[in-house]
Amino acid sequence: MLDPKLFEELSARLGALIAASPAADIEKNIRALLSGFFAKLDLVSREEFDIQAHVLQRTREKLKSFEERLARLESHDENNA
Repeated sequence: MLDPKLFEELSARLGALIAASPAADIEKNIRALLSGFFAKLDLVSREEFDIQAHVLQRTREKLKSFEERLARLESHDENNA
């Protein structure tokens, strides 16, 4: 079986080699390109998504409450008619 430390050492050496080479510039350019691409997709963060999901859940609960209240009021009106 291969020693995990060997992979860690190899990874560290490759990382140092890339940082000291033009590949580091390529990585920066790719990151900038991808960042611009994702910005154009109009994506939302996970935090923003979770907040909106919570707001939607509360809205659904209020709607259900209002529907139940309306049904009770309509039932009350029918009984008094």
